[in-house]
Amino acid sequence: MLWESLLSLQRFGDKVKRIRKHQDELRLGFEVDYDRVVFSSAFRSLQDKTQVIPFSKTDFVHTRLTHSLEVSVVARSLGRLAGKDIIKNHPYLQENHGYQPNDFGAIVAAAALAHDIGNPPFGHSGEKAIGHYFLNGNGAQYKSKLSNKEYQDLCAFEGNANGFKILTESKAGTPGGLRLSYATLGAFIKYPKASLPHRPTAEVSDKKYGFFQAQESFFHALSNDLGMADGKKIHRHPLAYLVEAADDICYTIIDFEDGIHLGWIEEEYALEYLIKLVKDDMDTLKYSKLKHRTQRLAYLRALAINSLIKDAVTIFSENENEILNGNFGVALLEKSQYKAQIEDIINLSVDKIYCSEEVVQKEIVGYKVISTLLNAFVSAAANAFNNKVNSYDALILQLIPDQENIPAKTLYQTLLNASCYVASLTDGKAKLLAEKIGFE
Repeated sequence: MLWESLLSLQRFGDKVKRIRKHQDELRLGFEVDYDRVVFSSAFRSLQDKTQVIPFSKTDFVHTRLTHSLEVSVVARSLGRLAGKDIIKNHPYLQENHGYQPNDFGAIVAAAALAHDIGNPPFGHSGEKAIGHYFLNGNGAQYKSKLSNKEYQDLCAFEGNANGFKILTESKAGTPGGLRLSYATLGAFIKYPKASLPHRPTAEVSDKKYGFFQAQESFFHALSNDLGMADGKKIHRHPLAYLVEAADDICYTIIDFEDGIHLGWIEEEYALEYLIKLVKDDMDTLKYSKLKHRTQRLAYLRALAINSLIKDAVTIFSENENEILNGNFGVALLEKSQYKAQIEDIINLSVDKIYCSEEVVQKEIVGYKVISTLLNAFVSAAANAFNNKVNSYDALILQLIPDQENIPAKTLYQTLLNASCYVASLTDGKAKLLAEKIGFE
């Protein structure tokens, strides 16, 4: 892969190639990407979507919105620092094309801002609930009417693929979705593969999938334009490693912080874990003068994030050639000098937060909510596709905003659109709709 291709400023529908040297430095194309994500309705809905704890009424606890904003801030620093090294290693990018270190920060920040935009209500349990409906619930009846890849898209519903759909899907009046630059879209795609075939490899880019069959054509056009395809495989965009690192850093440190604020992790015990991570950079005198828990946590959090940012950039820069050649098969933090400390923190978070009784109970409610909504909306959409709408279906379809256009040209697209509509709902809206329809 070549940086001059990977940093493409092209957007969907462009007839003329966009040149970096011709960009307005006061409103760079990559910075426009960030603005478009911020002002999208899909991004705004993240304010009422679960990060870890569904239906939390506590000010301290992060939503997908606050999480995404924090990830974008970390990503911007990662991109700028890595960009400085990339420009140093490839001076022609600046001399011949006009790229600057901050360009990398803008790309990674915009991609990171959008990284959770396709997540359904109730976090990862929402994804599982949608998949369960098609694999074991009423949605299984459609298996014989779909291709294997189409059916797998639904059975293994993936927020990353839904995010790509939201960012790129053409609708009436909005061709190309948000029309982000190709570089930002490339950095957004953590898993450059379809739902099938399965790839039981240890490579991080094979862990999940990144696009639905409905977006396959554009995905391949994008990959070819960016130079991510080599004829045998489509490789991960190098900057996707930085987006992933920003997410990993934030959920490792900040979910842990949420657990402390909620009292689920004892402060003394938790601070000991964080201090192990930052002990080399810690000003013990300054720390000893901090009187309040929030101050102590904020100080340690800032140090921890800064340490992990510097470490991730070092790993990226040292392995740049392997990454460009598509031969770097792990997340950056897997190579971190702080890996042991990170694993200790994550293991404690799993035990005390992710598997806590409160989280599990609320995820069960979320499961029921999504199952109720899918039974109503998928059935109504399928009947509309087959021209068999009954009076109840008509009422259900009236609940869907006009711009959604759920019934489509194929049954697969219709089922996918109905599922993605449910995925677009906030936690609160989903619960309210399920209550109106009646839990099943």
